Amino acid sequence: MAGKTGGIMADDLRIFLRLWAGDRKFGPGKVELLERIGQEGSISAAGRAMGMSYKRAWGLVEEMNAMFATPLVESLRGGPGGGGARLTETGAEAARQFRLLEARLAEAGAAPLAVLAALMSGNMSGGK
Repeated sequence: MAGKTGGIMADDLRIFLRLWAGDRKFGPGKVELLERIGQEGSISAAGRAMGMSYKRAWGLVEEMNAMFATPLVESLRGGPGGGGARLTETGAEAARQFRLLEARLAEAGAAPLAVLAALMSGNMSGGK
C-alpha cells in the first residue's frame, strides 16, 4: 500500500473475514486447508502445500471437526493404497459457504472501501 504521497486505491484494501464461535475461529486459512484436503486427499499433502507441518494441519482439522456438528474431514485407514483423508459433505459445504460469504462481503464492501481508500489518501472531495 502506498503512503500519503502515493495514494491508496480501493483495490489495495481487503476485507478479512474470520468467524468466531466462542474461543474457536474459522477463517480463510482453515478454509484453504479444507479445500486442499479435498484436492489432495491427504492432510499431510495439504499442509505441505501450505507450508505447515502435518502436526499443525492435523491440529487445525481437529479444531474444525470439534467446531461443527459433524466432522468436516474424515481420515481414511491405510492399506495397500495408503491412508488419506477426505472432505465430508459438511466440510465441502462449510468451505463453499465461507467463500460465498467472502464474495458477498467484497461486493457489498466495494463502495465503502473506495471511500476509505480516498480518506487514507487525502483524495476526498466535497467533504465526503
